[in-house]
Amino acid sequence: MRLNFKDLIIFENDDYILINKPPHVASLDERQADNSLSILRMAKEYSDDAQLAHRLDKETSGVLAIAKNPASYRHLSMQFEHREVAKRYHAVVNGAHDFEMISVYLPIAQKRDGTQVTIDRQKGKEAETIFNTIKAYRNHTLVECMPITGRMHQIRIHLVCLKAPIVCDPTYDGDMIYLSDLKRKFNLKKETEELPLIKRVALHARSLTFKLMNDEVVTIEAPYPKDFDVLVKQLDKFS
Repeated sequence: MRLNFKDLIIFENDDYILINKPPHVASLDERQADNSLSILRMAKEYSDDAQLAHRLDKETSGVLAIAKNPASYRHLSMQFEHREVAKRYHAVVNGAHDFEMISVYLPIAQKRDGTQVTIDRQKGKEAETIFNTIKAYRNHTLVECMPITGRMHQIRIHLVCLKAPIVCDPTYDGDMIYLSDLKRKFNLKKETEELPLIKRVALHARSLTFKLMNDEVVTIEAPYPKDFDVLVKQLDKFS
């Protein structure tokens, strides 16, 4: 897959580049894949001193902030450290839910293999996420997720605690979503296998609010990528 980094940019000034990260692209170089495409690698080709101020999971799409110089990197890193950056994600979850500023405050620990996390009240690190229902459908919900802390898989595991796993997230028991689940009189052609409406964890980093170097507060919003947009439109149409 060859991406044009310039096409991903949704905001740029002398200090920062904000992109709409596509799904299935790693934020950082992956150890096992020498020639893998990563956002960091593309960013450094575009701007020599580029550094990622945070990261998104490989499957997660959405807004990602990149600093263009050491001073701007420090400036934004400190905002993340002091929890002054407002992050908003959108997720499609299993089940119909009515969340209104629901806070999940449960500590998270990585499992030994490092690929999953679990709630661990003894050894876990502090973690909090706030959830709001954007739109409830018949058997699914579009949810706004506001992580206060930034732990690995935080949104995904906290939604499990609310019995609302993200669709197409088998790691955390999220069921696949098919058109036949939504469309009442759905007919699949004989001898064809139905494919899920989205082939990744249905999570999108919608917006990021932070201070620029001159202390101006900006909110940068990332439009839905095609797969997430199609999913929400199908839910709107048939649910």
